[in-house]
Amino acid sequence: MQTKKFEIIEQAIDVESIRQKVMSRNAGAVTLFIGTVREMTKGKKTLSLQYEAYPPMAVKMLEQIEREMLEKWPEVKVAITHRVGHLQISDIAVVIAVSSPHRKVAYEANEFAIERIKQIVPIWKKEHWEDGTAWIGDQLENVPYPKGHPELEEESQND
Repeated sequence: MQTKKFEIIEQAIDVESIRQKVMSRNAGAVTLFIGTVREMTKGKKTLSLQYEAYPPMAVKMLEQIEREMLEKWPEVKVAITHRVGHLQISDIAVVIAVSSPHRKVAYEANEFAIERIKQIVPIWKKEHWEDGTAWIGDQLENVPYPKGHPELEEESQND
């Protein structure tokens, strides 16, 4: 059975299952990035986060990230799972596993993956603070999305 290397899921992420997806006899290094929900952000106490995504496009963008990685580091294997839904403090939001024959490449490729996820993957988050909530928008927090997602042309025309 072929496992899915890239997933958007609603349940808790099993880190070991993601690691297993990149294991190989040629792997001299495996790096895991485990992104968790932190309590303090920019001096505000976060109570929880709500992640939303457009899964078909998100998976396509994760596949694009893999292609970009393979151009730079042809021997890497990568698997990425991002969780959506309501997450509490310390819950795992994303796991990126990268294997490579050499450790430096595994570290570099893993860092590349998380940065590209934040740049191009359609995943949005809403922060729930002690004093209110707000959609943060894109993961780089450069583009605000008051409705929790980018407005589609159809929505703009109906407003």
